[in-house]
Amino acid sequence: MKVFSGLDEFVAAAGSELGPTEWMEITQDRVNLFADATDDHQWIHVDPDKAAAGPFGGTIAHGLLTLSLLPHFTHDLYRVDNIAMAINYGYNKVRFITPVKVGSSVRARARIDDVAKLDGAVQATVTVTVEIDGVAKPAAVAESIVRFIG
Repeated sequence: MKVFSGLDEFVAAAGSELGPTEWMEITQDRVNLFADATDDHQWIHVDPDKAAAGPFGGTIAHGLLTLSLLPHFTHDLYRVDNIAMAINYGYNKVRFITPVKVGSSVRARARIDDVAKLDGAVQATVTVTVEIDGVAKPAAVAESIVRFIG
């Protein structure tokens, strides 16, 4: 994990690469819990028997489950000390590129693309790439916007 001592150090890190994180296994239990939380019980996510004969050869994680792991991964990638708070301001762009098969492992890398000073704060655009162990193309790429309040 990269630790920035404050906003000035974070601003100076624009263009920096962060990570990767540790691998995280995507289990069927995690997928099922996400399906329950979102009421998205599509068979490609929750029915291993039917999904085995489907296009992916087994169940896959919801794209939004992959996206929902970004706060976990971000906390493993970096933190900014000596601030009042950090706020997830949203996303400019999110792409789900490769399905995440249940039983596979994912991790993340990030790049601090842009950092803009605001009145008493800093707004950063950070591109997070979620990788799948042993797969060439990423699971997802998300352009996250974070505000750090001084």
